[in-house]
Amino acid sequence: MENLMEGYSIALARDIRSIGDTEIKTIFIGGGTPTYLSLKAWQNISKALSDLNLGKNIEFTVEGNPGTFTEEKLKFLKGIGVNRLSIGLQAWQDDILKRLGRIHTLYEFLKSYKLARKLQFSNINIDLMFGLPGQNISEWKDTLKNVIYLNPEHISCYSLIVEEGTPFYDMYEKGELNLPEEDEEREMYDFAVDFLGENGYKQYEISNFSKKGMSCKHNLVYWNLQPYIGCGVSAHSYLNGCRYRKCKDIEQYIQESAKNDFLKFDFHRNSVKDDMEEFIFMGLRKIEGISMSEFKNRFNTDIYNIYESVIDKHIRYGTLIKNGDRLYLSKRGIQVSNSVMCEFILTA
Repeated sequence: MENLMEGYSIALARDIRSIGDTEIKTIFIGGGTPTYLSLKAWQNISKALSDLNLGKNIEFTVEGNPGTFTEEKLKFLKGIGVNRLSIGLQAWQDDILKRLGRIHTLYEFLKSYKLARKLQFSNINIDLMFGLPGQNISEWKDTLKNVIYLNPEHISCYSLIVEEGTPFYDMYEKGELNLPEEDEEREMYDFAVDFLGENGYKQYEISNFSKKGMSCKHNLVYWNLQPYIGCGVSAHSYLNGCRYRKCKDIEQYIQESAKNDFLKFDFHRNSVKDDMEEFIFMGLRKIEGISMSEFKNRFNTDIYNIYESVIDKHIRYGTLIKNGDRLYLSKRGIQVSNSVMCEFILTA
């Protein structure tokens, strides 16, 4: 649908301008490969961004895949105020990248990374994945060791999730997907936590590690249950206690833009219970966990009035730790985080 690229950028610009005078503290352009956009499309978007009420010391991230960063585009991004890049490497080995269906090679990644450094981007995240088809612990260690040698400010490590409706899911159903065993995947994760910690990358969220003072401010907005505005196809928002998304169809989105009427789908006004659950789910992803006094300030009740039995149970199990005002997952708790968080769902 490349013929719609420019039209989409015009529609997106109109969507961005609809934000009005709300003060914006972080911008994250991602959820795909925005660096694939043409410069003309980027110019449409950047003009709209310049009309926003931008706060001081804004963190402005753009995500992209190696091979889509050109010197011209990077200079343009630098010129419009982008001060953080997130580059999707995934793995150091070309054969694994090929199995993943990635369009880039290690050489293209290194070329993109060095180019960004040459142009003085001083805050770069590298995205990595483990638990990949055919990947072993030795290859994962090799990936991490080579990546820290590059000295990025931030590293994200995600395990592969086999999503329904993807080629990997079809292969998995047929027994054709050679994934590491659960114990080996856990060993990969544990190695990453220890190794990155020993090399100056503090883990501040289940999957994210950064040098001192370089954690991603934008992602912390989600984990701290703060409001955010999503612009673009399928973009989600959490604003004034409501959750909604934009339409999933590019052509429909462009038509809505022409009428200056962006529809809100799956509109849901969060109840107090919804917000309590999300405060816990999101907050427990952070290594520092949640503040019990903040829970009380937000919801006008003590966290123990709502969750006493669940908290006590997991403290006994050793999956939760209470330390002063903070409540956070232990190392064991992180390994079984989904099952711990499920118990914080409030029945109607």
